[in-house]
Amino acid sequence: MSPTPSRVELWPLTLADQDEFCSLVRASTELHAPWMQLPTTSGEFQDWMRRFSDGTSLGFLIRVQETGAAAGMVNINSIIRGRYQGASLGYAAFVPSAGRGYMTEGLTVALRHAFNDLRLHRLEANIQPANKASSALVQRLGFRYEGLSPAYLYIDGAWRDHERWSITTPLPWTPDPSLPRV
Repeated sequence: MSPTPSRVELWPLTLADQDEFCSLVRASTELHAPWMQLPTTSGEFQDWMRRFSDGTSLGFLIRVQETGAAAGMVNINSIIRGRYQGASLGYAAFVPSAGRGYMTEGLTVALRHAFNDLRLHRLEANIQPANKASSALVQRLGFRYEGLSPAYLYIDGAWRDHERWSITTPLPWTPDPSLPRV
């Protein structure tokens, strides 16, 4: 990922972001449904934040540099080291910033962080087949389609099929020390 100027930056998600985050999620319900369910209340947000407590998942807000507004969010989930060195991505845009290219830029910054700073080798994005906007986003970023995972995630009361998309680190790459030498 070549370092190109970006209008956005990643900010670690904290408990202090609760009111802003939940308000933006409530305002973005039509944008997110039926693809994902994000926390809209204090209790849901507190539960959501527990997933980041052990360091195997990281949450970020994508903030517009000029205004500080949160344009979206991205999670680097289920980080696995050892021979895998990978994780999955979860992401969502927020109204009113959707459709302005901020998510493309934000995920570009997130990929750079994952590959350069976290030294991950592979990232996956799992997307419901009808979510064409999300598929187009990962394609713009260079993800490749790997196949369909039937009944992959439980969303909105049912097990949903997902397309599996992935990207691996550009070379040269400095592996994490947890990668076995042989």
